[in-house]
Amino acid sequence: MAAQPLPSAEPAACRVLGLRERKKQRTRDALVSAAHRLFLSQGYGRTTVDEIAAEVDVSQRTFFRYFSNKEEVALAVLADAEDYFVATLRERPASENPLQALRSSIVLAWRDLSDTGSDTGVTAALELIQLIEETPVLLAAHLRRITEQERLIAELIARREGLDPAVDLRPRVLAAVFGGVLRSAHLAWSSGQSAPGPEGMIAVIESHFDQLGPALAADWR
Repeated sequence: MAAQPLPSAEPAACRVLGLRERKKQRTRDALVSAAHRLFLSQGYGRTTVDEIAAEVDVSQRTFFRYFSNKEEVALAVLADAEDYFVATLRERPASENPLQALRSSIVLAWRDLSDTGSDTGVTAALELIQLIEETPVLLAAHLRRITEQERLIAELIARREGLDPAVDLRPRVLAAVFGGVLRSAHLAWSSGQSAPGPEGMIAVIESHFDQLGPALAADWR
C-alpha cells in the first residue's frame, strides 16, 4: 500500500522542488512503498534489500543512496510522521503550556496524516505500528528512534520556555512522560482496544492524555 507524503509544515516557497529533487523524492517514496508491501505480504525477515530494489527497478546501490539499511526503510513512514509532528510542535502558539502544545501537535499530526486526500498514508502508518510490535529488530530500532526524539523534544521545549535543560529537568521529564503516554496509546490501539483507523487512534491518544493528570496527581483511593 503506497505511503503518501505528509503535508509540509514549511512555507510554500520552501516546498518548491527542482526536477532533480522531485525525481529523488519519487524514487524514495517508491522504495518505501515497495518495502511496505513486501514486509506486510511476506514478512520483514524474509524480505531482502535486493527484492525491494527490484520492485522499483533500481539497483541495490541506488537503494543505499536513500537508506542505510532495511530497518531504516521499514521505519520511514513513521519517521516521516514523527518529523512532521516535531515541525508542527515548533509552530504551536506560545500561549499553550508545554503539555498542551505536545498534545495538540500529536493530534494535529495524525489528523493531517489522514487528510492528505487518500487514506493510504495513515493506513501505512497504522499497519507499521502493528508490524513493529511483531518484529523484535524493528521494535529495537523504533525504541532507539523514540529515545532520540525525546531528546529533541526536550531541547525544543526548553528553547520554547527559555530554559536550560542541563539545569532544569522539566523538559526532559515531560518529553519522557509524553513518549511513554504515546507508546501506551499505540499499544492499546494495536491490541484492538479501540475503533480501527486514524480516528480510533486519535481517540485512544486523547483518552490516555485525559488520564495523565489524574494518574500523576490524584488520590487513587
